[in-house]
Amino acid sequence: MKGKLYLLTLIMKSMNESLLQYAWQCKHFKMTQIQTVDGIPLEIIDVGQLNKDAGPDFFNAKVKIGTTMWAGNIEIHLSASDWYRHHHENDLRYDSIILHVVEKSDMRIYRKNGEVIPQMVIELEANMKRNYDLLSQSNGWIRCSALWTNIDKDYLNFQLTRMICERIHRKSREIAQLLESNKNDWSSTFYLVLLKSFGMHTNALPFELLAKSLPLRVLAKHKNNLMEVEALLLGQAGLLHDQPQDEYEAALRKHYDYLRKKFELTPIDGTLWKYSKMRPSNFPHVKIAQFAALIHVSDHLFSKIMESKSNEQIRNLFQCKTSLYWESHYKFGKESAHRSKHLDDSTINTLIINAVVPLLYIYGEKHENQTMQESVLQLLEGIPPEKNNIIERWKELGQEVSNAYQSQALIELKTQYCDLNKCLCCSIGHHLLSNKKTRDNR
Repeated sequence: MKGKLYLLTLIMKSMNESLLQYAWQCKHFKMTQIQTVDGIPLEIIDVGQLNKDAGPDFFNAKVKIGTTMWAGNIEIHLSASDWYRHHHENDLRYDSIILHVVEKSDMRIYRKNGEVIPQMVIELEANMKRNYDLLSQSNGWIRCSALWTNIDKDYLNFQLTRMICERIHRKSREIAQLLESNKNDWSSTFYLVLLKSFGMHTNALPFELLAKSLPLRVLAKHKNNLMEVEALLLGQAGLLHDQPQDEYEAALRKHYDYLRKKFELTPIDGTLWKYSKMRPSNFPHVKIAQFAALIHVSDHLFSKIMESKSNEQIRNLFQCKTSLYWESHYKFGKESAHRSKHLDDSTINTLIINAVVPLLYIYGEKHENQTMQESVLQLLEGIPPEKNNIIERWKELGQEVSNAYQSQALIELKTQYCDLNKCLCCSIGHHLLSNKKTRDNR
């Protein structure tokens, strides 16, 4: 019990120190009569740049102490004595600190040569400490659940625009790295991103591995023969049995064995695929059969997407349905009720959100086409919001979610900020911390 209490104390202390760093960075503290603990007038010229790695908290700061201008690093602690608790006296990186910022000055701090390091006591605004306590002590779905209704709607909409831009930018950066590794081959890069998107969250990894194991150029050579495309994809996925379950699988196996030797292919581990708690229509066999059908009916898919002028034109490019076998099967050897396995609206929306949108954005960036970059926001506005637990919980907080533009922004907020307790890095958290009218509505 004592060990857990000690750990909790350390965590809370770290959080409070982060609040001091935040207050210093944003100058959210009482600015009247700023001086060192020795009474020397102090002027903050530049708070510096926050250091997220090991070493002093802020780099390249500028302060004027008395008549002397100082440029260098800043260190921040709750108590001055934390300097020695953290053993900074033995670390040369801290010997050149120009200012030690603390909440409690309980002792002087010295350099190795005996010089006193200037020290300043920071006094936080009362409303900020109160609001931070509300956030840090909250046990809601998100830390600001109880405060969510306090947020001005116009301000919130503006910040959600920032969130969707962050999400698109983050995803496009991942694609940019992939594009570089593919030597700027846009079609191959789109193929990798698109196939990974077919796996959604559950099977994203094996779909990504499948794409990397089977070059697009190989599929392209056989795109006019749907059975051969299915054979290549299902074989490389490790989903063709050594002892086929029925005649159709036997035919696929025969095609695959020949093509595997021809192109010197190595299949991925078939045990990577997940089926638990999944609707049969989302089984890997079905999704792969759908992708095979898309390859079969598509001709220069990436280029046509780039040329599309509307959401509807893009959606039409994804219209396809599987071979007859899969209309009565979800797996090999086990017949099911007859049902068309075409790409439904929900799946197409997912592919547009996760593959088309970030590809369009990074393509526009690389070709300095701002119109194309802006079009992705309009594209998202024309797509219904995703249906998942995150979106349902946002709705329970009273948040409006009417399209994919809003749902994607809220997913970004939840996964990249709320789940990581990054209230001090969140623009909405910043707003709540600074709001003098915030009250505890729990």
